[in-house]
Amino acid sequence: MENGAAPTAKPVIVAIDGPSGTGKSSTSKAVAAQLGLSYLDTGAQYRAITWWMVNNGIDLTDPTAVAAVAGKAEIVSGTDPAAPTITVDGVDVAAAIRTQEVTSKVSAVSAVPEVRTRITELQRSLAAGAERGIVVEGRDIGTTVLPDADLKIFLTASPEARAARRSGELKGADLHATREALIRRDAADSSRKTSPLAKADDAVEVDTTELTLAQVVECVVTLVEEKRTGK
Repeated sequence: MENGAAPTAKPVIVAIDGPSGTGKSSTSKAVAAQLGLSYLDTGAQYRAITWWMVNNGIDLTDPTAVAAVAGKAEIVSGTDPAAPTITVDGVDVAAAIRTQEVTSKVSAVSAVPEVRTRITELQRSLAAGAERGIVVEGRDIGTTVLPDADLKIFLTASPEARAARRSGELKGADLHATREALIRRDAADSSRKTSPLAKADDAVEVDTTELTLAQVVECVVTLVEEKRTGK
């Protein structure tokens, strides 16, 4: 889009947080594409380091063992919203990191402070290098990773709506089991000591339960444009 690339347009950093199944990824990618911004899925980075640890036989029940290898994997994130990529040590892991095995273990790995420090550094450096600005999605972006983001959004939705969306993504998944898994992950991510899932004080909360994806995207794009023109 022309205004996104205009030399006068100040780079805008947008933080989108919230639990699983609220539409974070779809919303963030669409907003970034519409506004000509870069896009970063921070959850994919935590999944990538978890995948590396599973593949290398690290004992994920031992935080000391996890911490000891937190800096070993080379994780590279492509930030094109139309085709985001992620590699670990040069291997494309975009599909591999979405397996149930990784999903069930990512909260434990993410809770280790050394892992968060490593991944947070990667995220900040990508955000700082985004020339036209970036949409960064995750769970602690507005509170910890980019506390000075120009705009902070916190997406929510009812557990039922989130489970239905996630079951649709995981074709054939049991709705009740998916809902229970989401609630367990929320509890783990919200109660961890280091950078828990939390809404920043200055974040705009958007409940997506009754909204279509297009409506959520329109809402966020409007907020970004107001922020840009209001400065």
